[in-house]
Amino acid sequence: MTNTISLASRLQYAVPQIKLCMVHENFDQANLYRLRKISDVDLFLSPLRHATEEHFVSLHLNARQDIIGLHEVSHGSLVSSVVHPREVFKAAIAANSFSIIVCHNHPSGARVEPSDEDIEITYRLLKAGKTLCVPVIDHVILSPNQPLYSIRENMPEIWEFGA
Repeated sequence: MTNTISLASRLQYAVPQIKLCMVHENFDQANLYRLRKISDVDLFLSPLRHATEEHFVSLHLNARQDIIGLHEVSHGSLVSSVVHPREVFKAAIAANSFSIIVCHNHPSGARVEPSDEDIEITYRLLKAGKTLCVPVIDHVILSPNQPLYSIRENMPEIWEFGA
């Protein structure tokens, strides 16, 4: 009996306990930015157009389509960034997001159409979002010299197949 108690007390201290806490500093519900159409993302994320490296971000939305948070998922190099669904949805779940919009930039500005990798990660995020009940509304691409590119508007079949 003493060995069991001794083992249990040792395990209690060997396993770290994690406490999750979110703090909204200066948070005013009345000042949230509401998305009415996907081009509104461009107004919110326009500084990303001029970044010199690729950034992958997620916008966290409540049920009214208000932006309740922004998370930089990945900050990459001139031509790529590493994105994993776990990193995208970790912040979305912690923020109690109703849905998300993901976005990345193409710093070179050469083309704003999605690469094969962009399409693949979009599909993976759609599947993960469906499993977690946090739908991905769109994946947009920003570039310095071209209009915002919405993968959902230009490739709706991905949403039909992936969702």
